[in-house]
Amino acid sequence: MSLKEQATKYKPGVPKRHLLLVATSVWLFAGGFLAFRGIRSMPAGDWAWWKTAIAIIGGLMFFWILFLRISTKHIRRITSLEILRPCVFSFFDFRSYLMMALMITMGVTVRKLHLVSAESISYFFITMALPLLISAGRFYLAWNRYEEITKDE
Repeated sequence: MSLKEQATKYKPGVPKRHLLLVATSVWLFAGGFLAFRGIRSMPAGDWAWWKTAIAIIGGLMFFWILFLRISTKHIRRITSLEILRPCVFSFFDFRSYLMMALMITMGVTVRKLHLVSAESISYFFITMALPLLISAGRFYLAWNRYEEITKDE
């Protein structure tokens, strides 16, 4: 048995529809993690509500400008995969895994080296959590409406 045949045999494959649910879970976890960290480390004060409102508006704008396109691209890619049972890790393409690794590394580095104040990081976490959570919702809707989305393919 060749290496490729062995890899295919033991590949953790899931139906394409369930790949959308895997993406939902991963994006929900990442967004929830950032929201929790951001809310937990937010300072209390007279202007905290104002900074939180700015973070929420920033998160909505970030979703509209970038994450709407990214989540749409991933949903289309997943639903149009030719493989019936793609690998469970194929909810992202290689470039997206690279970008995620870079963002996590950058976030940890900025926090550990104290390059930005903890207060600023808390609002940044909230700003980043919102587009991730909305995108998770889009993946869930695509999973829920899978038959409707793929009936023309």
